[in-house]
Amino acid sequence: MSISTKYDPAETEDKWYSYWLSKKFFHSEPDEREPYTIVIPPPNVTGVLHMGHMLNNTIQDVLIRKARMQGKNACWVPGTDHASIATEAKVVAMLKERGINKADISREEFLKYAWEWKEKYGGIILEQLKKLGASCDWDRTRFTMEDDLSDAVIDSFIHLYKKGWIYRGIRMVNWDPAGKTSVSDEEVIRKEVNQKLYYIKYTISGSDDFITIATTRPETIMADAAICINPNDERYTHLKGKKVFIPLINREIPVIEDEYVTMDFGTGCLKVTPAHDLNDYELGVKHKLPVIDILNDDGTLNELAVILVGEDRFIARKKIAKMLDEAGHLEKVEDYKSQVGFSERTDAAIEPKLSMQWFCKMDQMAKPALDDVLNGDVKLIPEKFVNTYRHWMENVRDWNISRQLWWGQQIPAWYDNQGNWVVAKTKEEALDEFLKLKDPDGNFTAEEAAGCKSQLSPFVKQDPDVMDTWFSSWLWPISVFDGFKNPDNADINYYYPTNDLVTAPEILFFWVARMIMAGHEFRGQKPFTNVYLTGIVRDKLGRKMSKSLGNSPDPIGLIEKYGADGVRVGMLLCSPAGNDLMFDESYCEQGRNFANKIWNAFRLVKGWEVDANLENPNQQAILWFENRFNEALAEIEDNFKQYRLSEALMATYKLVWDDFCAWYLEMVKPAYQQPVDAETLKATAGFFEKILTLLHPFMPFLTEELWHDELFGEKGEMDCCIVASYPVVGSADAALLKDVEVIKTLVAEIRNVRNTKQISPKEALPLAIKVNSAIDYEKWLNIVFKLANISQVELVNDKIAGAVSFMVGNDEFFIHLNEDVDIDAERERLNTELDYLNGFLKSVNAKLGNERFVQNAKPEIIQNERNKQADAEGKIKIIEESLAALS
Repeated sequence: MSISTKYDPAETEDKWYSYWLSKKFFHSEPDEREPYTIVIPPPNVTGVLHMGHMLNNTIQDVLIRKARMQGKNACWVPGTDHASIATEAKVVAMLKERGINKADISREEFLKYAWEWKEKYGGIILEQLKKLGASCDWDRTRFTMEDDLSDAVIDSFIHLYKKGWIYRGIRMVNWDPAGKTSVSDEEVIRKEVNQKLYYIKYTISGSDDFITIATTRPETIMADAAICINPNDERYTHLKGKKVFIPLINREIPVIEDEYVTMDFGTGCLKVTPAHDLNDYELGVKHKLPVIDILNDDGTLNELAVILVGEDRFIARKKIAKMLDEAGHLEKVEDYKSQVGFSERTDAAIEPKLSMQWFCKMDQMAKPALDDVLNGDVKLIPEKFVNTYRHWMENVRDWNISRQLWWGQQIPAWYDNQGNWVVAKTKEEALDEFLKLKDPDGNFTAEEAAGCKSQLSPFVKQDPDVMDTWFSSWLWPISVFDGFKNPDNADINYYYPTNDLVTAPEILFFWVARMIMAGHEFRGQKPFTNVYLTGIVRDKLGRKMSKSLGNSPDPIGLIEKYGADGVRVGMLLCSPAGNDLMFDESYCEQGRNFANKIWNAFRLVKGWEVDANLENPNQQAILWFENRFNEALAEIEDNFKQYRLSEALMATYKLVWDDFCAWYLEMVKPAYQQPVDAETLKATAGFFEKILTLLHPFMPFLTEELWHDELFGEKGEMDCCIVASYPVVGSADAALLKDVEVIKTLVAEIRNVRNTKQISPKEALPLAIKVNSAIDYEKWLNIVFKLANISQVELVNDKIAGAVSFMVGNDEFFIHLNEDVDIDAERERLNTELDYLNGFLKSVNAKLGNERFVQNAKPEIIQNERNKQADAEGKIKIIEESLAALS
């Protein structure tokens, strides 16, 4: 094919993505090959692509493409999460725009609107992932609210309920007053907020004295149940056994004692408000205090508040501060900073709230999930997260699994009009359960049973709550393969357990740990083997990227500007596993430049004319790059095994840019407008083809485009880079590679002499070599002549007076320039080098003189230090001889 002067990603990406889809390269079915499976962390159906998704899915695609090329049956299952809170908020907003209030319509009507919204907007993020090049098996796309997946959620709830691991009760939860639902801990974002600390005076019963309490929430004083002092606080011994009056409402409450109170915070006294603070609630349980909930679900004050009924909590805060001041109960107000929880979805300040909820016991399920990680059956990458995981799992709390929403899987609990309730999948099954309550011994006739059920039916209602979104996504690795509907089907038996999971550390407990629990509970085995934990994408100032800060670039805009391959490379260049990624758009520019470098290198090779009569003068260069490729591939594979994808890419980058483009092509390319021999072109094309397969997981579009050029031979319609064989590590001649490093340094030194002396690159220079090592320079002179423009080479036994000299390793090189050498300048240069080498040798000797180091270090490390020692000693001796000669 003809090749344009510039790589055009826009022209290439849609073409090849469509081609891959049409040929079903992404699709997987069970067969005799080794499976390699990844299930996507399902993005919220409300979501659009952001930088975190870009990083996460680029990593997954690199892993899946590499496995596919290695002959494994690669299956990457995509899908989306119904995201109860976020989606319901979107639908409520849509209805509001249409003049419809959620409270005015039925649940069934609301769900119709929700499905309408999902069908219209729910697939946006998956379409955007295609622009990135994600090679998901789109035929397997799942959604957590599909009938089969919803059935799995209901069935798992019933299963756990029957085991006694799901129960219903009143507990303190995180309450979102805007969403009017409880939310899980991971949906609470902690922010440092500028607040006020109000010092409020409570009158002591039976006297005119008062006690001062410092609080950030004066609007909750009407819910106070006690004042607490530390029994060791001598300032308040006079209050023991006393009572005080709550200001404004004059309700009497006791003074209690507990060492929980911090004596040096505020005034050292604590107002105990069990209904509106988790710690206060536990204190209240301990001291048997009443619980007075003064807040409605929407955050307004209710009748129990007595005053300011109906006011929003924050408006009430301002008003009550004024009322306290006017009544003489406000001593002072101070500025104060503290952490406040906000709902991730609605950004409303979270209220601790006692609420009737459904809970799942976690202690029994946590044990095998913890063992999996501690014994290495499930590997966390990087390992630094194991201790965090252990802490969470050893201190696991019961899981609040109910949400006060309509979008989601409805709790399979049913209530009659007499306060009874049962758990069942359908209303018919629920009626059967209620019948058992009425007739536990089964004495009813069939007619009596039918009549009883008919009588009950109008009064039996399903629990209006839905299950926490995580209660569906914890089943994801099983449910996407229909492991609940048919526990012994071909897909689940073949693809499960999956291989790698790529996700964010912040959901290590809330999703990853729960999936491991579910794997053991419902399949009897772990759901995956490796968990690769990505870092947070931050801007170059270290700030987390967010819409509110306006520091997050549009991923699709980046792809349009730099090409998908450029963006993929840019993301991975700065993303070490588990560490935060300091993203700068310049990385994407670097990725684009890399793509252009490869494109231009290809154009260079493609432009060579072949002369079949020419002999190959490049055997050594070809031999070197073959060994260098194997050496680099071994390093790349080692990085992949340790999930150091950034390092694997960097090693690939250096191999291509430095070794192949900057050195190898320069070594073998013919002179301007001259032909090349057939053997060199064949070898170079072969190297380029291997490079394309090595690059493909990182840069799928560019590599596929070049793969089909006639330079690489005739290709069939299924002979694509996406399914080409990934390179296999071969042997590398370490001695040869070491020699070439000397030759490269020699060329660089000669070029440095040219630059220093301002000699034209076109002027050939004579070179003399005093060989002190075992290197056979004769093998490499062809390359030295070509790259350094040398006119002649002479091997000498003595130093050449009056020549510019330098050392590479222990060998000495001389270039005679027919000009007087500045003796003083040369002596200064040699002394500077001698000082450096003496300092270097001193540090090496110190290390080798350290008994602890010698006893504990690996033998190869010690040998390496001894090699450094010998090399430095040899160079010092040569420099000292040179200085003596100058004298």
